[in-house]
Amino acid sequence: MDPLLVVGLLVIVLAMITVLKAVRIVPQARARNVERLGRYHRTLKPGLNFVIPYIDRVYPMIDLREQVVSFRPQPVITEDNLVVEIDTVLYFQVTDPRAAAYEIANYIQAVEQLTVTTLRNVVGSMDLEKTLTSRDTINSQLRGVLDEATGKWGIRVNRVEIKAIDPPKTIKDAMEKQMRAERDKRAAILNAEGQRQSQILTAEGDKQSRILRAEGQRAAAILESEGQSRAIDQVFQAVHRNDPDPKLLAYQYLQVLPQLAQGSGNTFWVIPSEVTSALQGVSKAFTEALPRSTATRDEIPESAEMDEEIAKAAEAAAEAVADAQEAESPNGPRQLAPGTPEPSPFPELNPETDKDRQER
Repeated sequence: MDPLLVVGLLVIVLAMITVLKAVRIVPQARARNVERLGRYHRTLKPGLNFVIPYIDRVYPMIDLREQVVSFRPQPVITEDNLVVEIDTVLYFQVTDPRAAAYEIANYIQAVEQLTVTTLRNVVGSMDLEKTLTSRDTINSQLRGVLDEATGKWGIRVNRVEIKAIDPPKTIKDAMEKQMRAERDKRAAILNAEGQRQSQILTAEGDKQSRILRAEGQRAAAILESEGQSRAIDQVFQAVHRNDPDPKLLAYQYLQVLPQLAQGSGNTFWVIPSEVTSALQGVSKAFTEALPRSTATRDEIPESAEMDEEIAKAAEAAAEAVADAQEAESPNGPRQLAPGTPEPSPFPELNPETDKDRQER
């Protein structure tokens, strides 16, 4: 083979390698640091970049996008000497490729160790109960410390999240028992509250029903009394309008007397003193002859049945008057001598008078 041809091929290959080394294409959201003769020269921007081959050294690309790193669970001791395992998630972004490459050897490992240290400091000042309920407080404290410490590394910490907090198994069992007891307590309180509310509503309903029933009875009594008042007023007006004579009133007294003695238990009854005068008026009403007209005086004779009824009524009136006098007398009934006839309280009703009247 011709030596010139071989040299030519070597020159062509070397020229191609040189061209490839002189041209660097950087993707979007990436960055590459360039050292010239062992010293930092510049940072390549996204796009087409040219460097001096064999003089400039281009380092691997650095991702400028936001990155998510999940760290393995770390044991942390709380203030009440309980060991819990906390799993954290970190969101960060490289803002300065030069500082990220030259200020720290491995920024991922540095961020992880800083997170664990800061987490132990923060959780160590809290008890278990506060640790479980203060995630937002822990996140904000972690983010503040990490952002301040990683600023000089060209890294910005956006968010720090606690993914899980796992207390020991014994603590979990105790917490479950506590939660179960708390739920039972709330259930008992709600049940008692429901029964109390039910009893209150029942009492309110009973109260309202009694009030309504009493109002109904009161209205009924008022209406009934008003009806009786109107009835008495009408009767009173009718009596005064018709102007009854004493004979009619005496006859009404006589009709009421038998009703006073009705009933199986009425063994003793009292007749007012006014009844005596009323019965005397009845006797006068039965003994006095009613005036007759001249047209019917001779045509309507006196019947024997009417005389018998009048005599029976007179006897009943006499007995009632005698009983009333005995009830009113303070010394009890009068004792008559043997053979002495009982005087009639109605002198108009003696047999001679009736006989004379019949003869007339």
